[in-house]
Amino acid sequence: QENEIKLLTAEIERLKNFGCLGVSPSLEGLRDENAKLKYRLNFLKKSLQEERSKSTKSMININSCLQEIFGAAIQAAYPDLENPPLVVTPSQQPKFGDYQCNSAMAISQILLKTREQKVIPREIAEKIAKNIPANECIEKVEIAGPGFINVHLRKDFVSKQLSSLLINGVQPPAVGKRKKVVVDFSSPNIAKEMHVGHLRSTIIGESMCRLFEFVGYDVLRLNHLGDWGTQFGMLIAHLQDKFPDYLSVSPPIGDLQAFYKESKQRFDTEEEFKKRAYQCVVLLQSKNPDFIKAWNLICDVSRREFQKIYNCLDITLIERGESFYHEMMKDIVKEFEDKGFVQVDDGRKVVFVPGFPVPLTIMKSDGGYTYDTSDLAALKHRLCEEKGDILIYVVDSGQSVHLQTVFAAGQMIGWYDPKVTRVAHAAFGVVLGEDKKKFKTRSGDTVRLIDLLEEGLKRAMDKLKDKERDKVLTPEELKAAQTSVAFGCIKYADLSHNRLNDYVFSFDKMLDDRGNTAAYLLYAFTRIRAIARLANIDEQMLRKAAREEVLVLDHEKEWKLGKCILRFPEILQKILEDLLLHTLCDYLYELATTFTEFYDSCYCVEKDRQTGQIVKVNMWRLLLCEATATVMAKGFDILGIKPVQRM
Repeated sequence: QENEIKLLTAEIERLKNFGCLGVSPSLEGLRDENAKLKYRLNFLKKSLQEERSKSTKSMININSCLQEIFGAAIQAAYPDLENPPLVVTPSQQPKFGDYQCNSAMAISQILLKTREQKVIPREIAEKIAKNIPANECIEKVEIAGPGFINVHLRKDFVSKQLSSLLINGVQPPAVGKRKKVVVDFSSPNIAKEMHVGHLRSTIIGESMCRLFEFVGYDVLRLNHLGDWGTQFGMLIAHLQDKFPDYLSVSPPIGDLQAFYKESKQRFDTEEEFKKRAYQCVVLLQSKNPDFIKAWNLICDVSRREFQKIYNCLDITLIERGESFYHEMMKDIVKEFEDKGFVQVDDGRKVVFVPGFPVPLTIMKSDGGYTYDTSDLAALKHRLCEEKGDILIYVVDSGQSVHLQTVFAAGQMIGWYDPKVTRVAHAAFGVVLGEDKKKFKTRSGDTVRLIDLLEEGLKRAMDKLKDKERDKVLTPEELKAAQTSVAFGCIKYADLSHNRLNDYVFSFDKMLDDRGNTAAYLLYAFTRIRAIARLANIDEQMLRKAAREEVLVLDHEKEWKLGKCILRFPEILQKILEDLLLHTLCDYLYELATTFTEFYDSCYCVEKDRQTGQIVKVNMWRLLLCEATATVMAKGFDILGIKPVQRM
């Protein structure tokens, strides 16, 4: 028995090296040591099996594979070099292979600076190439120019990865252990309508959540509504005057925007009303039931309006407004006071954060709290209660200094370590009109989001009718195409621009079916999906072919398309790092144009010129069509765009 225990222990030690020791079920019920070990061993084996099956299904990130290979080669060639530069990129031209490793030039500089050794990059490149370990993906390497290492991939490796994609579907790249991600986005204000400024946060935030969910992270989508503060005093006072029986009869507030303007005008001009508004704030904050009911009534009117927009754009959020954190704010002030970070300035309690000129005001001179206090409370709750590993705030660039100060304060007080937890501001620029000025209506008002979406629907239908789609589609298909194009184009126009820049909103550009637009991509996708259908090849036949056919990639356009399809995991990995979604849009456009080149040069279905009868179906090419469409569909899904079968 002792011998068996030794063997089991040795086996467990061996399994430990696979990094599978997670939290195991309780072992209290298992008495003797041997049974415990056997139980543990079975648990580990099962865990290891799950890990392996997950990793075999993951799509391989070819760039990461090559980085590992070249990392090992550089390590073998220059074992004394600490953190050597590792640069692997896809080649821009076929004559330079499929990928390039450009580390030799940088290593040459390091050797010169740190060791005063003058070694020409080409020699370094040759040394790296000689030390490339055995692997399944590189056919050959060539050294070009001053020291570029051109990498040619093996055709059978690429073909195998494409078959795996067709059999398993589009799987996420392996990203390590599951993380908890908290994304703060959209966040409009109660009693104010959502305007075009909220569009960017809502669209970008939704897409980021979809990406994190696709790679297997646990995502909390938070709508940090502006649902608390002094403005509710004037709204409640106005509600009492306009609808005195609001407690028993639900007030018919149709236009909350107008209601807000009326109450604001009274607040600015009527001294008596202003005093009563302040009293209402005090009663609301002391949780008087009548005032809480009034507050809820106002919030509900707004919620219904917001939900109309979220339904149009297919947005999912959990509401957690400023009011959620109200009870936590006094503890935040106390914590900063207890740790000696608070200074009193003209009756206000402020916190200076090193490196930031403007302090955070955590309590006003009248004892009230501020946005700074609620943002600190939200940050602490997300870190310490929600246990977020990654926190992302999708908020406009104008809030950059404020958010960086709040994050730095959280770090200063010890809520998180940036080496362990990622807290990021995914900033974005403003939406401009075609005159390159802030996007406004003709009368100079901010553009209401609901009006914008309705205009998009109208224009999409006009475009479809211009193309005479109403003559070939059923009414249901036409409606589906209309919403797909309208909302897809609005989302894509935003996401295809670098979010850090301002972007010009133009319906004409976004509905153009040429160039990098959703209209072009949706149309391209529908055409690709139709190729197999028109050849009378159904899904079952494609699935069978995926298991049996070898994807031949002999034609240069087949090879180019195959490699382009397999870059999808690289693209996603990059976005997980920099949160720039336009990279995915650029990739989808490149994939669609690469597909067009392939389709123009390679017959998928060969027909008799006289009769139009199908003579031959090149199944491996139809599988390339299917792989392209599958990746495009997943890309659309991450961007929140819904393609249609017929357009």
